[in-house]
Formats: sequence, C-alpha cells, structure tokens
Amino acid sequence: MDYLGRIKAAILLLIMIISTLSACSVNSEKRYEATFLELFDTASVIVGYAESEEEFSEYSRKAYDELKVYNELFDIYNDYEGVNNIKTINDNAGIKPVKVDQKIIDFLMYSKIMCEKTDGKVNVAFGAVLSLWHDHRTAGLDNPEKATLPDYEELKERNLHTDIDDMVIDEEASTVYLKDPEMSLDVGAIAKGYAVEKVALFMQEEGFKNGMISVGGNVRTFGNKFDESGKEIPWSVGIQNPDLSSDEKTLYVLNLSGYSLVTSGIYERYYTVNGKQYHHIINPDTLMPTEYFASISIVCQDSGMADALSTAVFNMPYEEGCKMVEELDGVEALWVFPDQTMKYSSGFQAMIKD
Repeated sequence: MDYLGRIKAAILLLIMIISTLSACSVNSEKRYEATFLELFDTASVIVGYAESEEEFSEYSRKAYDELKVYNELFDIYNDYEGVNNIKTINDNAGIKPVKVDQKIIDFLMYSKIMCEKTDGKVNVAFGAVLSLWHDHRTAGLDNPEKATLPDYEELKERNLHTDIDDMVIDEEASTVYLKDPEMSLDVGAIAKGYAVEKVALFMQEEGFKNGMISVGGNVRTFGNKFDESGKEIPWSVGIQNPDLSSDEKTLYVLNLSGYSLVTSGIYERYYTVNGKQYHHIINPDTLMPTEYFASISIVCQDSGMADALSTAVFNMPYEEGCKMVEELDGVEALWVFPDQTMKYSSGFQAMIKD
C-alpha cells in the first residue's frame, strides 16, 4: 500500500501500456492495456481489444469515469462535493434519511440479499465493529511497538449496533436511513466486486466485447482473448499464492471467459500485536479475525457475488463453506489452509489451465 501511495503522487490519472501483440488475423483489432491508480485505494487494470489506440483510450476513459462514480458513492471515509455517499448515510445515522443515487439503492438492496444468503457472514451493517478494528490496525501500523487489540467488551457492545434491518431503504423516495445512531455501514466486502460487475456490463453495452477488468485483484472477464494465430481462447487469470515468501507466486492459472475471480486472504492488510499477526477479515460470530484459512478464491459470473462470497466463505469452517458453494449454481472455490494445503470445489479443476 505504501508503494501505491508513492506512485499515486506521481501519476495523476492514466498510464497507457500498448502491447506488442500483432493484429489478430480474424479481425483488425489489437490488444491494449491501461492502468490507473486513484480508485478504491488500489490499482485498476483494463485489458482488451480495439481497432486502434484511440478507440481503446475512449473505452478505458469510459471505464475509468464509471468506476470513479462508484468509488465516490461507496466511499465511507471521504466527502465529495455534491455527492451523498455511504459516508453521508453514516454521518446521518439516527438523524435523518439521506437521499442518494439509485446506484446506492441498488447496491444496498443487493447487499441485504447477500447478507441473508450467507446467514450474516457478510454484512454491510457491521461497520461499528470493523471501524474499531480499523482504528487499532492503523495505530498499530503507525507505531508497531505500541500496537494493541480492541477491547473485547467494547467489540461486543459495538456488535449490538450491526442489525442490517436497522438500515431502512425507501426505494420510492430514494433514501437510506440508519435507525440506530451507533450504526455504520462498511461496504468493503462487496463494493469493489459489485462496481467491477456493473462497469463490465456497461462496457459491453458500449461495444467493448473482449476484455478484462481488475480492481485490486477483483477480476471480471468478458468475451475472449486471441492467440498469435488469431484463434479465440479464454482469458488466463492467476490466483496469488498467499505465502508471499514462496518462489511460486501463483497457485493456479485459470481459463476464464465471462467469469469473475475474487480472492480474500490474510496477506494484504494486517498488523502485529505481541508477535502475532491480525488480519482485516473479522468473523461476525467471534468478532475476531478468522483463522480457518490463508486465502479463499471464488469463481462465478457475477463479480459482486464473488466478492461477497469470498468474505462469507472465509468466515465459515471448510465443511460449511463447501456445502454452500456446492449448492450454488455456477460457483467454484479454492480453499488454502494456513499450512498451505488446498482443497477445491467439484468443478474447479476443469477451469485450471493446462
């Protein structure tokens, strides 16, 4: 994250990287790639095929603009002039309903569905608990010698203010109201994947037929890529090894066309207290970081669902998570355990690139 912070200061908007692949023999399109670094506090990458650099630049500009809208709407930390976002909703908890963009209404309605589907294992109303962990993690990273854990009694008290039914959505008035003044929304478990899905669908409507979008590792593919002979083949997407000390940086490369891949792991955001690492994925049952796995990867068509499920399954024992995945059509998963052993769902192996 520090590295991204440094390059954010140097690069304000967009880096165009033009691939050296030759034009495909079946059409005149070439492969291009664009990277930008300002949104969702991570790196975003657009890859795809277009007739010219100018055409691709227009596609990537549209993708950037659309992602920027979601980034501002879903932000829980920052205000934007003329925008009522998730932070605005939190700031008015127990005070008044907030009129918001339809995109927020749709997103929060979807979040309620995913909360119910996962029996509360992914809950956007869990912000009161997550914010306490966030404050301790930030303080611990700033001053490692004085890093502390949240008081468990305070965690339990805050957990009394995480009932998603206290989030009142008035679709007709386009308002959201948090009835509990101590409640707050934290959408980090779903927001990036949901935004990626919506932008991928938007780009296809705009005529961008063969592409891949990745926002902080939330990957959505559509159409195909082309080999050097011009043959259509699936996109190749790697799953990161959660053991960052290993020489093997990728566990598997998957063949994906029209599918999403999202991985949740313990290796990205964590801090250390008394020699033990505490990561950012908090189990709503224990109010502590989940210790079942090193990472969970979910593959399915919808990137929002993949994002939500990667957190939900991470917070379930293997048997429970496996049962849920196997009961969902078109969903596959890879479990990586703390000892680096792995298990995967019944249809996962068929997606592995030869």
